[in-house]
Amino acid sequence: MKVILQQTVEKLGTAGEIVEVADGYARNYLLPRRLALPATPGNLRQLERLRARLARLEAAQRSDAERLAQQLSSLTLTIARKAGQNDQLFGSVTAADIAEALAAQGVAVDRRKIQLAEPIKLIGEYEVPIRLHGAVTATVRVAVVREESA
Repeated sequence: MKVILQQTVEKLGTAGEIVEVADGYARNYLLPRRLALPATPGNLRQLERLRARLARLEAAQRSDAERLAQQLSSLTLTIARKAGQNDQLFGSVTAADIAEALAAQGVAVDRRKIQLAEPIKLIGEYEVPIRLHGAVTATVRVAVVREESA
């Protein structure tokens, strides 16, 4: 089935594209969630208006993402965790922990945008990429330190 994507769907396509997908995927996932429209002649005519609107929206989102990237690149997050011998953490620092630390700094970032390959398990300083937009990736410094025992 051919559909017109209304939003960017990861590993499928970007908004405004016409893609061929399985009937069940379109019927059960894309159409109910309003991620796509069937590629009918009427919808194809609306596609040009949709593309113009999406171009304006894309430009606004990208400029917001670039502004946020500038803000994030100047931040250094300090996360304190209990650690044992050889600076091994009891537990780990995950993307959710980094998102929580960013929220405490007044920056709201979805944890799914934090590109942490695997949880941090050692004390140290790390560069963590955050994918804010398709073309904009910011890097935030995360310092994992030993928690002081009382």
